[in-house]
Amino acid sequence: MSQLKYLKKDVVKMLGKNKWRIIILIFSRVFAGIFWYRADRGMYLLFGRTYRVLRILLSPFFYAVQAYSNIDIHYEADIGPGLSILHSSPGIVVSGQSVIGKNFTLTGGNIIGMRDKGSVIIGDDCYLGANACIIGPLQLGNKLIIGACACVVKSFGQDNLTLTGVPAKPLVQS
Repeated sequence: MSQLKYLKKDVVKMLGKNKWRIIILIFSRVFAGIFWYRADRGMYLLFGRTYRVLRILLSPFFYAVQAYSNIDIHYEADIGPGLSILHSSPGIVVSGQSVIGKNFTLTGGNIIGMRDKGSVIIGDDCYLGANACIIGPLQLGNKLIIGACACVVKSFGQDNLTLTGVPAKPLVQS
């Protein structure tokens, strides 16, 4: 049930001030990807570990949606309400070992993955620029901006940071 509430907040965030855009949004690739992630996650939470077996029957459908939307968010990824994806054409991949707070924005070409065992923990109100990558395990604070093409490979627990570069480092304000 929480995934339906989260989806409602996702839609409200995607619409912004233009509520009339709901018709356009419903037929968009981004909405399809987020909707089916929320459905997939909701069924996983409802059925638990047995969902892995049930999902085998549904996998052709989910793969078709992933191919259409270019969004591959694993059903074990725990993403809070207010998920927004601005451009899904370059592709979006989120690992199942991700725990992400509310109001998370992806802009396209983003990858959140793992190189070792552990998890990627991202706080609230974070934004990933185009083609930004996060490779865990690591933990990031709240209200972070990760610049375009940045690659985050270590933890930054502080809030209100802008990370840029490869490997990503805090941007120094002058």
